[in-house]
Amino acid sequence: MKNLVILIGRIAAAPETRQSGETSVTNFNLVTDRPKLVDGKTVKNDKGYTDTIPEFHRITAFNGLGQTVAKHKAKGDVVEVQGRLHYSKWTDNGGNERYSVEIIAEEVLFL
Repeated sequence: MKNLVILIGRIAAAPETRQSGETSVTNFNLVTDRPKLVDGKTVKNDKGYTDTIPEFHRITAFNGLGQTVAKHKAKGDVVEVQGRLHYSKWTDNGGNERYSVEIIAEEVLFL
């Protein structure tokens, strides 16, 4: 069994880095596109190209990897992220259970 994610997309906003104890944590959102489907068929736009729907993925990179991404990458840059899915569950101030998913980056390739 393997928890593996590979995404290629554009960085949605400048990566943000913070310190958590001795660990550096960098977060950024990656935008990928998927074809727009209606009744199981792809939709074309006025110019004949396939319409797409953007999907946003939260990426977390630690220590040196994250610092390198934050230093060298900016909004709009294309990268390939290889990593694993990480699910979180917590209770908010209103007593509601909340869930989130992020990709923990193990490798970020600059394209």
